[in-house]
Amino acid sequence: MSEKSNDTPQADGSSQTGPAASSAGRPVTSPYDSPTTQMPKPDLHKDIPRTDEDLGLDPGEDEVPTASAAHTAGGGVDGYGYASIPPAAAASAGAARLQRRNREPRRGTLDLGLFVLRLVVGYTFIYHGLQKLTGWFHGPGLDGTKTMMESGGWDYPSLSTALVIAGELGGGILLVLGLATPLAAGAVLATILNAWMFKQGLVPGFQYNASTPTGVELDSILVGASLAIILTGPGRWSFDRARGWATRPAWGSGAVVLLAVAAAIATYWFLHGGNPLQG
Repeated sequence: MSEKSNDTPQADGSSQTGPAASSAGRPVTSPYDSPTTQMPKPDLHKDIPRTDEDLGLDPGEDEVPTASAAHTAGGGVDGYGYASIPPAAAASAGAARLQRRNREPRRGTLDLGLFVLRLVVGYTFIYHGLQKLTGWFHGPGLDGTKTMMESGGWDYPSLSTALVIAGELGGGILLVLGLATPLAAGAVLATILNAWMFKQGLVPGFQYNASTPTGVELDSILVGASLAIILTGPGRWSFDRARGWATRPAWGSGAVVLLAVAAAIATYWFLHGGNPLQG
């Protein structure tokens, strides 16, 4: 092959014909102009590897661990003995509850409304419980309550007094706090049902008028409010906010209602007797 010639421009505007010169004065040539060796021709009849098996990259049967071997090497956890990435840790209970709450619809002022309902109902029972226990707020006190229960036809007046004070005072305090709410609401429900049956049994016929001493209007309202708290839960403004029944009560609420009604009927029948609907 002949050398390539370039026209090099001169200072006077003319050009010089010939090979280009480097700064050292030697002509600049390409190594491909005068090859010293020749590439060998490929052998087209030779087998060319095309797969991992031909290249020796596919592991053999002896190199692949079996399921039992992986279980043994993984310390009893299948496959983890050969995994390069450890398994993700299980989510904690708090994280699971947070994720579940994030998927819930917005509750608006529902929790505030349940808090107000608990305060009103709980305070009402605390008020009457303190009247019977301490005599505050012009109440009869402990001795007066025993006398009242005995004159009202209640057997075992000391036991009857203890049950009514525990239901009103203890249940009312727990309702205000929103602590053990199903049990607290069930206790006040059973207590107010006994009071409803007692008043209703004094005079034949349905005594709903609140203007009479035997009227059960206020008692009926407290029964409905107690039922509402059991069936809806205390809401998130409570000590039970992390419990399932606080925002998502289910069949357990119905069970609490049935137990409270059964306890009220059994207590009235055992300690007082008679049919309150007949007077």
